[in-house]
Amino acid sequence: MSRLVMKFGGTSVANIERIKNVARHVQREVAAGHHVAVVVSAMSGKTNELVGWCKEGAALYDPREYDAVVASGEQVTSGLLAIVLQDMGIPARSWQGWQIPIKTSDAHGSARIEDIDPKGLEDGFARGEVAVIAGFQGIHMPTGRLTTLGRGGSDTSAVAIAAALKADRCDIYTDVDGVYTTDPRIVPKAKRLDRVVFEEMLEMASLGSKVLQVRSVEVAMVHKVKTFVRSSFDDPADPKPGTLICDEEDIVEQQVVSGIAYSKDEAQITLRDVADKPGIAAAIFVPLADANINVDMIIQVVSDDAKTTDLTFTVPTADFERAKKILADHKTEVGYKELAGATDVVKVSAIGIGMRSHAGVAARAFKALSDKGINIRAITTSEIKFSVLIDAEYTELAVRTLHTLYGLDKA
Repeated sequence: MSRLVMKFGGTSVANIERIKNVARHVQREVAAGHHVAVVVSAMSGKTNELVGWCKEGAALYDPREYDAVVASGEQVTSGLLAIVLQDMGIPARSWQGWQIPIKTSDAHGSARIEDIDPKGLEDGFARGEVAVIAGFQGIHMPTGRLTTLGRGGSDTSAVAIAAALKADRCDIYTDVDGVYTTDPRIVPKAKRLDRVVFEEMLEMASLGSKVLQVRSVEVAMVHKVKTFVRSSFDDPADPKPGTLICDEEDIVEQQVVSGIAYSKDEAQITLRDVADKPGIAAAIFVPLADANINVDMIIQVVSDDAKTTDLTFTVPTADFERAKKILADHKTEVGYKELAGATDVVKVSAIGIGMRSHAGVAARAFKALSDKGINIRAITTSEIKFSVLIDAEYTELAVRTLHTLYGLDKA
């Protein structure tokens, strides 16, 4: 029998009625002859509540105990779904991450999966059981402590379990019926994509698309796990196909640009009159890296006398104040004269594997944005995407402009 992993997010299991709807989706796949493993998130809003309790308990809480608290949401959901499935006459049992076990690093709150032993799940399949697995969690074996994988970690749990089980596919059920060319709330003409290449989805996830967690796409790409994004709110008896995340070879003809993403989680920092000499860049970016602050766009403008430079880069908004403090603490080593910053900025990106074989894709965008009076603060490019940093007030105009420019309105 084929193996299938199904993952359901928080909105899909928000209450008992929705859990019963999830059970009907599972029932359909069991009836189709699949061995099924189901990965569930906590009920919508529950993780935020648990995090809030930790913060209320202590400003500087023990991250190991934090994991013990926040992982309980998925434990509740997995048990409830198993109960509902059993009531429908479907053999099922719940599994916690440590019971499988899902072995992880000891980075509490953001652990990485190191190994999964699927034997227990496979034994359950042999007994005809559906495995209902608490997502988002694992265990650090040397210490025996429960760990969590970071927000959105249930996606990663599901794809990693699919890889361990050598499943035929992994279906990620969410509150949208697939991956769209852009946010339909901004562009009503946005279309659902039938297929997206792993590399494109990885860029989309890292550049603001909230459909899948970045690490889940990384795992799917490394292990070549065919992953569908589907809606749990479809009729379980007649679900839509969703969007397939797959290898480039599985797509016959690729558009130049497949999607437009945007991220409001950006803050800009500019250091003025920095000495232009070896070692200065390291003096700036090594302390930020040591503090686990991710730096994205970097622009350097050298003065006419080639003695000083202005350096602009972006960091996540949540790290903005911390980054400024670190730079202030290292002002003597860096030697800048002024530190300026802004949080009213947005990163807008165009993604498409077709860019590899087409020239001038980004240049067209720069002209189109200029024609709309949108000033570009910073630019980054890669083989299959480019991003521009603009003032936040122009977000919707920029997204609509690029969506139309690349013909995605007619996709």
